Amino acid sequence: MLNDKVILITGGTGSFGQKFVETVLRRYQPRRLIIFSRDELKQFEMRQKFPESTHPCIRYFIGDVRDRERLYRAFDGVDIVVHAAALKQVPACEYNPLEAIKTNVLGAANIIDAAIDRHVSHVVALSTDKAANPINLYGATKLCSDKLFTAGNIYSGSQSTRFSVVRYGNVVGSRGSVVPHFLQMRKSGVIPITDPRMTRFWISLSQGVEFVLKCLEIMRGGEIFVPKIPSMNIMDLAQAIAPGCQTHVVGIRQGEKLHEVMVPEDDARSTIEYRDYFTILPSHADLAGRVVDIRGETGKPCPEGYRYSSETNTEWLTVEQLRDMVGLS
Repeated sequence: MLNDKVILITGGTGSFGQKFVETVLRRYQPRRLIIFSRDELKQFEMRQKFPESTHPCIRYFIGDVRDRERLYRAFDGVDIVVHAAALKQVPACEYNPLEAIKTNVLGAANIIDAAIDRHVSHVVALSTDKAANPINLYGATKLCSDKLFTAGNIYSGSQSTRFSVVRYGNVVGSRGSVVPHFLQMRKSGVIPITDPRMTRFWISLSQGVEFVLKCLEIMRGGEIFVPKIPSMNIMDLAQAIAPGCQTHVVGIRQGEKLHEVMVPEDDARSTIEYRDYFTILPSHADLAGRVVDIRGETGKPCPEGYRYSSETNTEWLTVEQLRDMVGLS
């Protein structure tokens, strides 16, 4: 699928970007693989891991998704874009709302315009469970970004550019997740717990990359793809990361939910369920009585009132499974 293609990943020096690059280099032979990010130090460090001398297809571009002109230059000749750049720290977005909007919303608009005008074939944008029924600014900006990308297929008009979105939950071990925080706090013998009832969806970096690659292959344009992934209770998470440590309840932080949702009831009306994932189609799609086939896999519309939530999920991680994912076994 990616052989002899020119691929660009925004935010390519982040946790997802590095795992994506590692996977693509191991599995495919891209003509060029462009790492687009704004931090020269992170690019320098990534060069030590993936040097051009060993991987001649790699290019490192300094740039910001806010900079429309730089995107137009970077997208010249690009076939596939994976958009992973974002401001995603909830407290930072709350304190710096305009900065979050400039990167997550206006940056998305720049990506769409540059992709269409530079004749990019496929664009997949990464989203978050916080974009479903958002209660904080980060989630709101990502919901807006999702809407922009799904509508981008209308903007493309006669051009062949297609846009889709991938939405998933917390990534185990990524920068900013609770796992590194718990690993640090266990040295003190006390783990802070926001609420013992709290649940979250969990996915590994490898699983996230694999799902994005699958979506690149099956996307038609306009979909929001949601993987079926396990949930875990915060107390089980603490037991997996820091067994034997005491827990201290500190209360839910501002902008934080007790449980996360990836397919809300209102979106379920436009959602097709497959064996391993959901596809949220544009709201104007007519799903009445439809059975949808994608590459030989049959899906059916979700029932009225359906809700895919971390609280009512049918699949749950055990303490041992999470320890395996984190590499503590």
